[in-house]
Parts: sequence; C-alpha cells; structure tokens
Amino acid sequence: MLDCREQSSVKSSDRNLGMARSISRRDLLLGVGASAAAAFVPGRSFADEMLKLEAAGSPNYPPGLTGLRGSHPGSFEVAHQLGREGRRDWGSVNEPDADIYDLVVVGCGVSGLAAAHFYRRANPDARILILDNHDDFGGHAKRNEFQVAGRTLLTHGGSEILEGPDDYSDFTKGLFHDLGIQPKRLGDGFDVDFYKKNGLTAGIHFDRETFGVDRTLAYPLVDSLHYQGWIPIADASMSHEDAVRQMPISDAARHELLRLLTSCENVIPDLQGIDEDGYLNSISYREFLSRHLEIEEPEVYTIFENLTSDWCVGIEAVPAIEAFYWGLPGIKSTSRGDDKERMARWYGSGSEDAPTYHFPDGNASVARMLVRNMIPDVAPGNTIEDVVDAVFDYSILDRADNDIRIRLRSTAVNVQHDGSPRSSKRVGVTYVCGGQASRVWARQCVLACYNQLIPSLCPELPEAQGDALKTMVKSPILYSNVALRNWQPWKKLGVGALLNPGSYHVVSHLDYPVDFGAHRYPKNPDEPAVVHMVRFPHRSSAGLTPSEQKRAGRHELYATSYETIERNIRRQLAGSLSEGGFDPARDIEGITVNRWAHAYINRANPLYDEMHSDHNDERYPFVRGRKPFGRIAIANSDSGSSSLLDVAIDQAHRAVSELA
Repeated sequence: MLDCREQSSVKSSDRNLGMARSISRRDLLLGVGASAAAAFVPGRSFADEMLKLEAAGSPNYPPGLTGLRGSHPGSFEVAHQLGREGRRDWGSVNEPDADIYDLVVVGCGVSGLAAAHFYRRANPDARILILDNHDDFGGHAKRNEFQVAGRTLLTHGGSEILEGPDDYSDFTKGLFHDLGIQPKRLGDGFDVDFYKKNGLTAGIHFDRETFGVDRTLAYPLVDSLHYQGWIPIADASMSHEDAVRQMPISDAARHELLRLLTSCENVIPDLQGIDEDGYLNSISYREFLSRHLEIEEPEVYTIFENLTSDWCVGIEAVPAIEAFYWGLPGIKSTSRGDDKERMARWYGSGSEDAPTYHFPDGNASVARMLVRNMIPDVAPGNTIEDVVDAVFDYSILDRADNDIRIRLRSTAVNVQHDGSPRSSKRVGVTYVCGGQASRVWARQCVLACYNQLIPSLCPELPEAQGDALKTMVKSPILYSNVALRNWQPWKKLGVGALLNPGSYHVVSHLDYPVDFGAHRYPKNPDEPAVVHMVRFPHRSSAGLTPSEQKRAGRHELYATSYETIERNIRRQLAGSLSEGGFDPARDIEGITVNRWAHAYINRANPLYDEMHSDHNDERYPFVRGRKPFGRIAIANSDSGSSSLLDVAIDQAHRAVSELA
C-alpha cells in the first residue's frame, strides 16, 4: 500500500494530466476502469450498469458515446462464455418471432451488411434478420463523434480508408454503384495540400520512460514516400545527420542508425528480381538489420521493433520486404533502392498527389449507406454526401414491419440445422440479449462473425473444417481518438503525424483533412480537432510466434483498465506536444477508446506459414474453413485472409452465391 506522501504524489500527477477533469468519458462515472472490471467481474451486473450510464448520457445513439467503445462492456462476455468456457446451456429459450426468416445473418459488420444487400438484390421480397453483439452496426467500421465548442467532430474508430478502389472486384464495384458511392468524389474532398500549406511533416517522439527524456523531432524516420498515399506530408527541413545527432541514444547507436538511414550500397548484390524478393520474404526485418547491415546496438532495435504497423507483431516476426513496404529503412541497401518510380508504385503512391479515399467517419459511412439503403426510414437522404450528417434513428432498426431487421446487443450462441444438414429445411439461430436466450428460424444463414468463434457457435460443423477455422487468430488493436481544444501545438512543432517508439500508442496523427457533404475539417489551428492514436498490443522479442504474440496482446488489452489507457494517452500527448504549448489538463476535451480484441486477420506469413501461389489454394486454412455447410455459408474478411473492406464485401458475395 502507498503511504500518504506517495498517494499525494500520484494524485498530484493525475491532476496535472487532467485525469480529474470532467470530459466525455462516461465509462469512468463509477470511478473504475470499465474494461478490466467487465472482463473479470462475474455475471453481467457491472456491464449492465455501465450500459445504463452510457445510455443515459446519449440515449439510443451509440456513435455519440465516448469512453470505452469497440469491444465495449456488454458486447463480449457471452461470447467469451461460449468460446472460452464452453458454455452450452443458456436457460429457457424464447421464440419472439413467429414467422420464419428467409435469411439470418450473424454479424452486422460490413460483410454481414453486404451479405444482406446481395441476398435482397437476388430475392427482393426476402425477410432478413441481422444479429450483432455490439450496440452499434458496422463492426470495425465504427463512427465516433465528439461535441466541442458547439461543433460536432467526426472520426473513425476502426476501418478508415478505401484502398485502391479502382482495383476492386466487380462485386464490390457493383455494390458501390447500388449505393451511389463514388470514390473519386471522396478523393476530391481530401485536401492533399493541407500538410504542406501548414508546414506539417512526419515526426518521431522519444518518450521519457524509454529514452530518458521527452523529445519530438520534425523528422520522418520512415521513408517519406510511404506517407504520400496516406498523408502527403511536407518535406522535412532536418537532415538525417541533424536528426540523429539530436536523438537521445548513445553515440554507438547514433553511428549505426545513421549508417542504416544513409547507406545506398546493395548488401545482397548476388540477388536480383524474383530471387531478391524471395530472399527478403524468407528473413525477418530484424535478421536483415543484423546479418546484412551489422546493426548491434539495442537502442536501434528499440526504435524499430514495434513499427511494422498492421502486422501487429515485432520486427523479428515480419518479413524484411514487408517492413520495407511500411517505410522502415534499409531498402536502399537492396536493388530496389535506386528505382524511385518502382518505389512509388510499391508504396501505392504513383504520384505525389495520390488521393486518400476517406469519409470523415472512415468506412462507417459505407456501413451507414448499406443500412439506410435496406431500412430507408432509419435516416433521411440518399446520397453519400448527406449520409455523413444524417441522424440515424436506432429505434427503427428492429421494427417489426421492416423486411430487413437489425437486432443489436444480441450475441449468437448456437446455429444448428433442424435435423440433418443434407435434408433440413431450416436453421435455428439462438442468441442471448439482456441475459435472455431467444431463438429464430431461417431458411438460410450467413455467419459473418469472427471465423475463429464459428466452431463453438456451430458445433455440428465437420471437425476438420472447425480446426481450420480455429487457426484464424486475429490481431488486437486499440484505436484511441482524442478531441482537442485546438491543434496549435502540432502547427508550432511542424508535425502532422508522429511515430512513438516506446510509447503506449505507437502512432498518433491529426485526423484526415476531408471536406465532404456538410462536414468541414478544422483548417484553422485555433479550431477543435481530433487526434487519432493507435496501439498494436503484442509481445515482441520473446521467441513467440505471431499467433502467440497476438494472444498475449489480447490478454493485455482485456486486463488493462480504461483509466490506465487514459493516463497513458495524456502522458504521451503531454510528452510529445509540450514543446508546442500543449497542456493535457487544459486541451483535451474528450476521449474515445475503441478496443478491438479481434481486429485484423493477417494473410499467411512466409516466416511461419506454407505459402502457395494461388491465394485460394485449399491448403490454406481460411479457404478450407469457409466452405458452405448445408444451409449455412461463411463470410467476413477472415474468409479472405485480409482485413480490407473490399475483401469483406467479396466474401459476402461468395457466401450468398453459395446459398443459391
């Protein structure tokens, strides 16, 4: 137990960070971290109380809820009882819907919504029910809203951009056509000159806990070409030499890092083309640094070990070629380094003005378009511009007279044919809502939920197929959004995005500058703005496989209280922005933490997995796992082994086609 002086010191520190300040963070109204308590307190009482508090703060409108979102209290407990504890008895089972549905979809993410869309297009009079365990639709395509100084700030809480829509399949392009989604109009709404007009480059922040001092440098540590297809940053005025000289690391580490950043000598000259690519796919980035660039200083590895972004594991578990794709240095020491045009194509930025296709709320607008298209009364309007500001009436979603109904806060626990899968005429879907088990019947069913849960959800599935589905271990991710009084500190520091090696969130950046519909991004540094922060929980440098790293990260995510996350957010922003005049107690107006314990599904990793030339080769477990079974088909981006929006849509189309 802390003595009085220590308690006083802790409280004083928290006051300086603004922990006691009243802001939008309703999951702390009980004075306890919701995530940890909801994960470990027996029963549903705590989660129910938290949901009551949230509902009282913003009735029936989930996007306006702040505090802990994503896998929020009340959304995952039943699924954990099913998948972790093997629970099968859910008490008495009601049957609230007298009629049989044509289709029940389990999972209301983009894949589940797209499945309903495709099914209705083939069967215009179909009655469809979509179930989801969360209190909002869209899955990872989540919308977050803040109210600051009389202004509504929009941002994404998960799925954020449309990547390469010109190359989408005809199925996804067809769905976009049906909804009126035109990516070019989104691209036109993105202000590609924003960062340059404001002198904002990418930077790096060294935190006090890891490096002994808080220091922010307006210097893009990763290749600036990497940023052009994401946020077209201003050129940095700081040279490699000047930046490395100011980094709080040893002289020996500075020497090695400068060599890594500036060397243009091909260290694998005997390999070219396909042979070089194959080799770089066969060794980890850490091994490339050690073996070919003779990096030995631990501080250099500390800087880079967790910067491989979407792979969600340490650099010892990421192929070197993939680390280069994410902009980590070293590619200039291969044959690729002197081919700027090839590099630009590789990074997805064929020109300096490559557009970013991003709704102000990310891909939540795609989900909203799907919902409004299927349930028109839920919101006014019919265009991609007006959906951004349309007010959705969630009470309409599960109305009895809807042909398509969306039932939220309803966790499916059993999906089973009524008799033999070969001859059965219907499927029973049991779900739990508010502690009560209910069952609905459907002629057909699409499982668009986490594929790893399906063997527990559908125990009659063939054992081999269930085993394949169990291999799909998803990455945990934390998307934290922070509403700020203004973005003057970023302007003063000359940065629009930061890499934060050693910090709690490894990436932080000003939200995308998009004018779309009635939404206007904050052009003036004195206006309120949103900062997006990302953490990829995992355990690197411990000899663990990617799946083991992700499971360890998921355990950490569920065991960490919201209060701890908020404290880390405030410390990190204070440390990285204080030289620009930032004060966390004064400048933070709201915090929303989107906790995704099961976020990305990564494609096969050549360092650990057998690779095949055909992405749909049946030797891949995700291909074997997605096979239809009787009247049940399986969707979700998991089934395509890639967490991209178009993959989720394509897998929905495949699943519905298999039911025909």
